[in-house]
This record gives sequence, structure tokens and C-alpha cells, in this order.
Amino acid sequence: MNLYIIDAFTSEPFKGNPAAVCLLKERKDDQWMQNVAKEMNLSETAFLYPLEDGYELRWFTPVAEVELCGHATLASAHYLWETGIEPEEKELRFFTKSGWLTAKLDGGWIELNFPLEQVEACEVPEQLEDALGVKLVYAGSNRMDLLVEVESERQLRELQPNFSKLSTINARGILVTSRAEETPFDFVSRCFFPAVGVNEDPVTGSAHCALAPYWQSKLGTNHFLAKQLSAREGILRVQIQDDRVLLAGQAVTVVKGELL
Repeated sequence: MNLYIIDAFTSEPFKGNPAAVCLLKERKDDQWMQNVAKEMNLSETAFLYPLEDGYELRWFTPVAEVELCGHATLASAHYLWETGIEPEEKELRFFTKSGWLTAKLDGGWIELNFPLEQVEACEVPEQLEDALGVKLVYAGSNRMDLLVEVESERQLRELQPNFSKLSTINARGILVTSRAEETPFDFVSRCFFPAVGVNEDPVTGSAHCALAPYWQSKLGTNHFLAKQLSAREGILRVQIQDDRVLLAGQAVTVVKGELL
């Protein structure tokens, strides 16, 4: 089986978020996929299995399966088009634990159609401010994550979380955001997932399914240019369309290998 490593939400190698993509010839059991993801030791490894009208798509961190992942979906679409398995003019369909997701090419960017994940205001969980080392402006949650806002982009950049304390909080991840100080960006974020074995995710597409409606309510627009401020950084075009979020990014293949 071929196994590619693709940097997603970037046009430059060694930036954005790397994901491994494996196209299965036959279904594999969960433990096998988990073992491969552990071996790859990336924030996500994506497994594609052909269906009559699309692909089954599952995502694994080194320690757990997740229900929604943006960058590994973008990497999977890039893989299918770049290898010629699918024609570039074709819209791709992926059946996942979060329902059907689609991907299409739009002027050199890959546009994903994802579910909107609205957050509701909540009390700040005990230990969260202590774990992040900063006072929070807002805290909210959805079915997967906690979303919190800090006062400034500078505070966000300087965060040095206590990951041991963060891992005790009952959520898939902690999405930390602020208004962007640098044009042309609208908002910035950093995303921490120690509970599923990823202390800081370089670029998190699924987080923007929650960040987009949050910033829509504050900025009064449906279109955003967002930057994730990890060490690798990544750029996303984000648009809200009814109860869906359109996430667009670029991708580049950095490794082509064979799984023995």
C-alpha cells in the first residue's frame, strides 16, 4: 500500500499540518489502523477505502480515532487528485463519522464542505486559566471542544500551556483564539489536544467549524481569512454557508512511501 505524507493548509513544504494518507485495498481492523497511526506519529493519519459513490474516510491520532479532521481530509483529496486516481474536475465525497463531507478544487485551493459546530457559552472549567497561564475573555463548548478567547494576538502567541493540566479537562481539544492584529487576517488561533495525544496541532481545519460561527457573531461577516499560529503556521479561507462551513487550503506532498 502506498502511504503519502502531505503538508496541508500550506503551499510550502515543512509548513502547515502534515498528515499521512493511506489508500486501503481491503478493510483493516481498528487496531491495525491505530498501530499505523502510532508508527507515523503525526497528529493524524487518514485511511481511505473506496465505496461505490465515494470513499470511506477515518482519521487516527497516535492514540485515538477522531470524529472530524480537516487537514487530513484536505490531504486525502490532494492525494487522490495528485496521483490521478480521481480527475481534478471531480468533486470528491467522503463518508465519515461526521457524515458525508465533500472536497473540490477552486483556483488552486481545495475547498472542503464541513458541518458547522456552534459553541455555547459555558463556565470556565476549573484549572483551565491556570493551565493556559492567561485570563480568558470568553469560554464556550460544543460536542467536541472548548473554545476560549484571549485578549490579544500577542497573548496567544506567548502561551506556554501546562499540557499535563490541560489533558485533565473533559474535551477533545482546547481552541484558543483572538482577533488578528496583522492584515489581511480576521482572526488567529492555536489548538491544543493533549487528551488525544497531540499537545499542539499545527493547523486544525475542524476547529474552524466552531471558530467561524464564533467570529461571525463578533465581526458580522460570513467570510474570513484565518491564520493558525503554531510553529509551522497555516492559512485557511473560511466561509459560512447556512449550516455548513467551507474550509479552503492548499497542500503539498513531501513524502511518498510504501507500507510493507
